[in-house]
Amino acid sequence: MENPRAYEELRVAFTAAVSHELRTPLARLLALLETASLPGANTDELLDQARAEVEEMRELVDDILFLSELESGREIVALGSTAAQPVFEEVAERLSDRAVHADVRIVLDVQPGTHLPLRRRMLQVVLENLADNSIRYAGLRATVTLRARPGLLEVEDDGPGVDQAELPRLFERFYRGDRARASRGTGLGLAIVKHVVMAAGGQVEASADPGLRITCSFPSS
Repeated sequence: MENPRAYEELRVAFTAAVSHELRTPLARLLALLETASLPGANTDELLDQARAEVEEMRELVDDILFLSELESGREIVALGSTAAQPVFEEVAERLSDRAVHADVRIVLDVQPGTHLPLRRRMLQVVLENLADNSIRYAGLRATVTLRARPGLLEVEDDGPGVDQAELPRLFERFYRGDRARASRGTGLGLAIVKHVVMAAGGQVEASADPGLRITCSFPSS
């Protein structure tokens, strides 16, 4: 490690951020359990809400562990290449119920024969995090397009987008824009995307005009 002090400061800041992010669902869970003990409480509804809080914490812990594995080098990101079409179809199917619930339409735009320089698991992680982000925040009746070309993976929506000032911060851990603050989510999805793509030698860019477009570009082989 070239700069142990800088690394230690980063570790402390990350630990503090994780603690803060876990504290909120834990507080909500405690409040739900206390309410469930009151006379006349609707225990079934409260238990459903409590399960949702536990699920949010589980997702956060899973994302933290995955990001930690990436940063410690235990995950091999770039290993050969993966055909894009089957993975894009699989991710679209996996997220279809979530998209219907959010009143969002998913469209695939994959150039035939496209391969991307990521392990299949890593390609799934990148695409699913990007698509899930758009489904969460694009808004009602929006269209989310999952696009692949040789050397390019792009997810675009025609929702309200984000302020230009927020674009540089979208890939920071736990960062949430104004619209995202009221929505559930771990705040780590785009940070994971950036880490995976950069580990594979690629670059990630976000633009808003007015919808949000996130472009992952990879060097030609």
